[in-house]
Amino acid sequence: MTVSVLRTAEAWWLKTETGAAKIHTSATTTGALLSDRAAIEAAATADTVAVEGLALLSPVTRPCRVVAQMTNFESHVRDAGMDPASIPLTFFRKASASINGPFDDIVKPPHVQLLDYEVEIGLVIGRAIPVGTTISETNLAEFIAGLVVTNDVSARDVQLPQTQFYEAKSYPTFTPVGPELVLLTAEELARFGDLRLRLSVGGVERQNALVDGDMLYRPLQALQALTGFQELAPGDLVLTGTPAGTALRAPSKPVAMIGNLLPTTLKWRMFFSRQAGNPKYLQHGDIVAASVATDDGAIDLGAQRNAIRFA
Repeated sequence: MTVSVLRTAEAWWLKTETGAAKIHTSATTTGALLSDRAAIEAAATADTVAVEGLALLSPVTRPCRVVAQMTNFESHVRDAGMDPASIPLTFFRKASASINGPFDDIVKPPHVQLLDYEVEIGLVIGRAIPVGTTISETNLAEFIAGLVVTNDVSARDVQLPQTQFYEAKSYPTFTPVGPELVLLTAEELARFGDLRLRLSVGGVERQNALVDGDMLYRPLQALQALTGFQELAPGDLVLTGTPAGTALRAPSKPVAMIGNLLPTTLKWRMFFSRQAGNPKYLQHGDIVAASVATDDGAIDLGAQRNAIRFA
């Protein structure tokens, strides 16, 4: 049975069958809490309160490292007009200041025009991983403490012309996380491929995909590559990519070929003019709901619900 941790401004909580039990710990960060497993286990027999009465925050505290895998689902790669066989394992960074609560507003800056969504599974690192650490199927669960639902919110009109992701994905509130940090055993982590990602906008489903058969580079490959050059610490967050269904779609090949012949400024002006007519980009007042779970419900990371607010 999975173990789910919740966080409020005042305390950490263990989710139980009857509600939420307070975890008595001095930990103020996710990394510190993961080192206090005894306190988490002790909460299993404590009195509970209703989860619905808690104002939940992201179970991943900041500051921390937030690293994300780029175009890591075959369906998303095809949506972007690319060949999955040509996609290398690639990472980018997000500012941890973008971490947001699972039920807080996502705020669009005034200059952003094309606001997009990407439901993703987040890996929460459980112990220090120095550069060069040997990671294998046998010890993978020693390094991944648990999983969270994340939404890699993106300002497409900032991202694409700059050909870099950092700014476009790092504005405050652009990374909702939670509501639960689900701590997994090695056996449970082995079911990673059974997880299904879902996202809806205004009650209309936009994304629905199973990891198995769609994700290109699984957590083992990702951590092996990442820790070849980047150390990780307890409480760090690694996002693992999103499936098809985002608002952004690649232009047809003929249109793309014509665009490549145009001056860069004109090319992007024409592209964004077409994108502006796409109703799938997020609008003020939209409600974005994202969830990740196995179809049998044995592993359930919970569901986040965020309103879109234009600043």
